[in-house]
Formats: sequence, C-alpha cells, structure tokens
Amino acid sequence: MAMIFRLLILLTLLIPAPLMAQQTNIVPRLVAEGPAPADGGKVELALVMETAPGWHGYWLNPGDAGLPLQASWDLPEGAELFELRYPTPVAFEGAGLINYVYKDTHAILATLTVPPTDRGVLRVSGDLRWLACTDKICVPEKGNVALAIPVGDGASRQTEFDEYRKRLPRPLAGDTSFEMAGDTVRIAVPLPASTPVGKPTLFLAENGIIDYAARQEFRRVGDQLVATLQRRGDQQTDALSGVIDIGEGQGLAFEASPGDVPTGGKLVGGLGMEAVLLAMLGALAGGLFLNLMPCVFPILAMKAMHLAKAGGREVEAKRDALGYTLGAVLGTAALGGLLLAIRAGGTAAGWAFQLQDPRTVFLLTLLAGAITMNLLGLFRLPVLAGEVKASGSVSTGALAALVATPCAGPFLGAALGTALILPVAGGIAVFAALGLGLAIPFLLIGFVPFLRERLPAPGPWMVKLQRWLAIPMGATLVGALWLLWRLTGDQGLLLALAALALLALLLWLSKRSVALGWTALAGVVALAVGGAILLPDRPSAENRAPDFAEVWSPAKVEAARAEGRPVFVYFTADWCLSCKANEKVAIDRDGTLEAFEAANVAVLVADWTDGDAEITRFLDARERAGVPLYLWYAPGAAEPEELPQILTPDMLVSRAQSFAR
Repeated sequence: MAMIFRLLILLTLLIPAPLMAQQTNIVPRLVAEGPAPADGGKVELALVMETAPGWHGYWLNPGDAGLPLQASWDLPEGAELFELRYPTPVAFEGAGLINYVYKDTHAILATLTVPPTDRGVLRVSGDLRWLACTDKICVPEKGNVALAIPVGDGASRQTEFDEYRKRLPRPLAGDTSFEMAGDTVRIAVPLPASTPVGKPTLFLAENGIIDYAARQEFRRVGDQLVATLQRRGDQQTDALSGVIDIGEGQGLAFEASPGDVPTGGKLVGGLGMEAVLLAMLGALAGGLFLNLMPCVFPILAMKAMHLAKAGGREVEAKRDALGYTLGAVLGTAALGGLLLAIRAGGTAAGWAFQLQDPRTVFLLTLLAGAITMNLLGLFRLPVLAGEVKASGSVSTGALAALVATPCAGPFLGAALGTALILPVAGGIAVFAALGLGLAIPFLLIGFVPFLRERLPAPGPWMVKLQRWLAIPMGATLVGALWLLWRLTGDQGLLLALAALALLALLLWLSKRSVALGWTALAGVVALAVGGAILLPDRPSAENRAPDFAEVWSPAKVEAARAEGRPVFVYFTADWCLSCKANEKVAIDRDGTLEAFEAANVAVLVADWTDGDAEITRFLDARERAGVPLYLWYAPGAAEPEELPQILTPDMLVSRAQSFAR
C-alpha cells in the first residue's frame, strides 16, 4: 500500500509535464578531458548536467520516487564506454518522500577506450532521458549530446575534470559486510577510529531494499562504522553497494557482501539533549579554565583592577560584570556560528579556524601587540580603560572571546568537537556556554559581595602588577608571530615585526594630543589593512608528511632515482583503515626506518584524504580505483614494483637491506 501511495504521488507530480514539454530545466552537455590517443587508449568524458535554480536531477537510485538518468550511446567502431561514475548525492524530502538527488549542476564521469586510429576526430553521441523536479512538480525531459574528440593533439580540460573528480566518492579499502535480519539491514563499513565523522548518511545503490524515510542509525565499533537501516519487505540479495557521506561532502564508496556485523559501539550523529547538556557543561568548564591562559588572564586581571580602582561599588560592579558577560557570550556564539556556516558550506574547519588564515593571524598579532604595549604603559587601550561603562564592558568581553581562540584547555576539545556535529541551535548553545564560562570569574566578582570586598585597595602595586601582566600577553604575541611565520615564511614575519614597530610609534603618538590621537588611529587602521594586503602567499605546505618522509611528487621520485637511491612511495588517506594499519604495523616502526636509513631509501607519502588532483590522475593512470597503493622503485628498474595492499615489516626491511650501503 505504501508503494502504491508513493507512485500515486509521483504521477500527480508528473501531471503538469505536457504543459511544460518545451521547457528545459536541466541541460546536458558532453565534454572530453583531452584528445584521444592515436595509438589507442583511454580518454575521460564528463556528462555535465547544468541544472536550473530550484530544480534537481536524480542519482542512480532515485529513492522513494523519481527516475535515474537513462542513456543510449553511439560510439566509434571498436570503442567502449565504461560504467558511469556519479558524484555523491544528497537526501531531499518532498511530498513526504525521501529522494537521492543533485540540486546543482553536476558532472557524471565515464572512461572511453578507443582503438588505434588514423582518423582526425572520433564522434560520440548519446540519447538521454531524465527527470527534472522541484519540490512541487516533475518534468520528464530528453535530449541528445554529441562530441567530436580530436585524435592526437588538442586542448586539455584537466583543471575542470580535476574538480569533477573531487566530487566523486572515494572507494574504501577493506571488506564491507552486511546482514539482514527481521526488519533491519546492518552494514559494517571499515573506517579508522581516528577519522572524524559528522552526521553520516548512507545511500544504497540497490532500490527497494530499505525504507528511505526511516531514521538511519550509526555506531562506532573500533575501526568500523556500523549503519542500521530499516528494511523494506523481505527481499534478499548477495551484494550491496552504495556511498556513505561522512560529513562535509566527503563520500566514500563501498561494496558489501554477506558477513558478520559487530554489535554495540558508540552512537554517532544522533546526539540528543543529554549530549547537548554535557557539551555545554564541558564548554562552561573549558571557558572557566581559559581565564588562566596567557592570552586571557591579563584582560581579566586588568578589569578586576579597574573595578577595584572604581571603589567596588555594587551597581557599577554588577553592570560591568553583566556587560562583560554579554560581550563574551555574543563573541563566542558569533565565532561558533561562523564556524558552523563555513563547515555547512563544505569546508573543513575547527575551533580557531580563523587562525588558518594568515591575514587574520596578522591582525591578531597587532591586537596582542597593542594589549602588551597597553600593559607596559605605552598607551591606554580604550576597551581596557578604567572607566566602568556598559559599552566598554561589552567590548572587553568580546575582546576576551577573540583572544581566547588560540588557546586550548581542559574539557574544551571534546565539548567543541560535539558542538560541530550538533544541530545549529545546539552547536551555538555550546559556543555560548564557552563565553559564559569565560565570564564566570568576573560575574562572581560583580555579584558576590564577599569577593568584591576582598579586592585590594588601589595603590602603586597596580602599576607593578600591570607590568607583570605584560609577560603572559607578550608570550601570546610571540605565539602569534610564530604562527604567522609558519603560515607565510620569513617575509611575513619581517612584515609583522615592522608593523609592530610602526604600531608602537603610532600608539605612543596617540598620547601626545587629541589631534595626534585621531591621526594615530587612522594610521593604525591603515597599517592593519595594508599589512594584511601585503602579506605573502602561504608557502607550499609539507605538513602532511611525517618526519621520516617527504610529500610525494613525480619530480621527487625522478630526482631520487637519478641519484641511484631506492624509492618507497605509499599512497594513503585518513579515512583508509588498511592504510593506517599498514603504517602502524609495517612502515612507521623503528626496524623499518633503520633499514631505510641504512639503504638511503627515499620515502615519499601521497595523502589522498582531500582527493588531491595530481594523486587522482596518477591512480587513474595505474588503473587503481583507490588507496592504499605501495610502490617500490629499485635502482635501475624500468618500472616500480607494486607491493601487496597488506604489508608486513619483512617486505620493506628485506628490500631495503638488499641495497644497504
């Protein structure tokens, strides 16, 4: 009955189709990555489906309703077109149905093999049928695509195709098993425990097996991610395949066979109110501990001194404490909301995400420098001035939230990690709790008379303490300079040091007169903006290589071979379970590394975690669908030896010892 109901809904959606037969809502076009090789070989094709705003097309399994793309190809004689490769879809709810769709323009890839030919061009065409839908109507559409592929020479669209390949799910190495029992289907996907998982979604390629609208449950069981799905009917199968989206648009493809699926484990992606409250408590405690960090403690101490200087009057103390709290809570909540928005856009980011941007680090360096100079008495930073005003208190709280982002402390990692996989409201609540924890000491001073009365009387000791407080804030400044150097190199560090010297001059001038103060303020703004613009580009990152290896590139392989050195290259990814197991058991161990050093082996690592385009092309050229891949280049050998996907230490040590010096 449920299936009949769904079909009736689909028919209802299709009723407007005849009225819209001339309207094209998804426009297909066929493109080739480059020319076809004259001596025969392969060329990559992309069927680009340009989708109008508000419309969507369907994955190979459309879900509750819809139709997948249907294609009939006309190929040159002797040519063969391999299976279409679809990007990771999204789940879409419409009319009470769950469908697997593409809401934007997307590309479906396929590999064309061609025989040797002396023809100038090869012509490929196809008749296509597809369904284009909005949340209200569906329109069956059709069209043809044609392409003339030059043979031998022609323009390359490699950059465009690299972007298309990034959106394809990456194949999982390792065995995936499933079992069907009663009304559930359980699938165990191999995934290292260290791989972060947001809110996963599993897309099953086989239609009619599961209830698409039912809740999917995921649990971590060691190095496996176990999905429990609601079964539809009693259909049996010997194989299942599909894609699991583990968050941030990262899809992993799997093929499963019947087998044992573990039970138990920790629930993933389905956090309830209890988890939200625990995360908020953790963030509260973490914010409290942040006050002891060198970047925050000076601000708190300065505000306490200013409160003591104001005489500890109850009304002013409470107003100042509430203003400071409001600024801290709004500051951390705003940073958290921005972080969640960035992650929702498909970019991986974490707490202190802004510190990955050298321009933000440059501005933070100037701010830390200004606070340090304020504590040394060079000038008075307005938000740390002695007057107790509501606006100044809010600004100080927001300032504390900003300078707290480089710091870490107890409870903070787990709490903020949970915030990133909660619904938006819950995540922002956790970040706001962090700001509240940051403000707790000042709230206590403002609202607890016993503590406020214990504030020491104003005196010369305040000036001495203020100078001492410059030490931890100066340490924060040094840390910001170090981070800027890591992000931009020597040129960026020299620019920041010059900017700090000019900043000190401008701030000193601001004390001379009101007119000079306004001039100095304009100079500081110009300095901040100009310095951020002039920062050099980030240097090439080598941070993906462990200490014993270098980042892989074909040029580095050739350079090492030209020196007569053996070369070991391992292709890996953070989400590859067998990769991580091999690294722990066979590669990153003392015996192996000592043998490599004795034989002068060049060790190169190719990290495919983010679908690096150059690595993808290399794997394609070797007809490998994924990682791990281990290559041993012996001196003088024409081709590398491809090692098994399951390594043992002896495999590597014995090869290295045969070339020991």
